[in-house]
Amino acid sequence: METSGNRILIVEDDQRLAELTAEYLHANGYVVAVEHDGARAARRILDSQPDLVILDLMLPGEDGLSICRRVRGHYTGSILMLTARSDELDQVQGLDLGADDYVCKPVRPRLLLARIHALLRRGESPDSKLRSLCFGALRVDQGLREAWLHEQGIELTGAEFDLLWLLVSNAGRVLSREEIFTSLRGVGYDGQDRSIDIRISKIRPKIGDDPIHPRMIKTLRGKGYLFVAQAAPAPRP
Repeated sequence: METSGNRILIVEDDQRLAELTAEYLHANGYVVAVEHDGARAARRILDSQPDLVILDLMLPGEDGLSICRRVRGHYTGSILMLTARSDELDQVQGLDLGADDYVCKPVRPRLLLARIHALLRRGESPDSKLRSLCFGALRVDQGLREAWLHEQGIELTGAEFDLLWLLVSNAGRVLSREEIFTSLRGVGYDGQDRSIDIRISKIRPKIGDDPIHPRMIKTLRGKGYLFVAQAAPAPRP
């Protein structure tokens, strides 16, 4: 089968699971490599710079959270964590450390594929390099995948940038969690996943919003999230 050219590294110590996942992704057009040892994973990620890493959290040698922490500043691709649904703390920590998304074990192949597609679609629209939005002292550039507040660069993970861009590009319109999940993750909202809420809480202080009494990114109970353009921070005098 002709491949898409996208390279994926699976970091998973369960050899059977890694083998089945690799076969499935290869059948869907990806170039796939596997690493079973956590102690070697960080160096392999940095050396090979794959387009996406599927990173299990429980690994021999070094755990997935530690690996994510070590590589994030030097690896620009996407990190998709594998975790257990009950491990909410691991999910929060992983997102904090720069993971872009997570999939709960046992892995459902079609869901995994949808998440991979969503992560790899970033920046693929033909006019993305022309799109930049300003709201007072806040500027968000989709082409550069960067944002600034008072002309100072804002440190955002890839997932945080995608969510911020989705909100600002729909300023004045309420986005339901269903819309957000479908746009960013390729799947619908299951009613339990808190990753969007976690990212919103991380984004607010970075863009100058009040995390306790937010004015820019408002939570509308039972409806979703709203970016209020008029509430954007004013330029410094």
